[in-house]
Amino acid sequence: MIFDTDVLIWVQRGNKEAAQMITNADERFISVITYMELLQNAQNKTQNRLIKQFLRDFNFITLSLSENIGHRAAIYIEEYGLSSGLRVGDALIAATAVENNLPLSTANRKHFIAIKELDLKVLRVTNE
Repeated sequence: MIFDTDVLIWVQRGNKEAAQMITNADERFISVITYMELLQNAQNKTQNRLIKQFLRDFNFITLSLSENIGHRAAIYIEEYGLSSGLRVGDALIAATAVENNLPLSTANRKHFIAIKELDLKVLRVTNE
């Protein structure tokens, strides 16, 4: 399963449902876009190290961009950018999931619901 950035952020915030979803996954993947988004949101070097350590501890595999992923993401922006507000980062993450034949776990259903060929696994976040 490939995980959207928001799921990993929910884990960092202590959300049990997000942590369970990651724990239950046989294999854990992220797009290089998710990796960059996580590091970009780190507020200092300590947070940066903790993010990298978390990804190592849970054996996340970071999937690189390819020409096919870029092409598919561009098609998604053309098809869904205006109608559903699909953004570049989300298009690249979705294209990475589809090109690698992986389900995508996200708490942001509305960001991805328009993409029919995407196998979406929605994290339902409850307030704790």
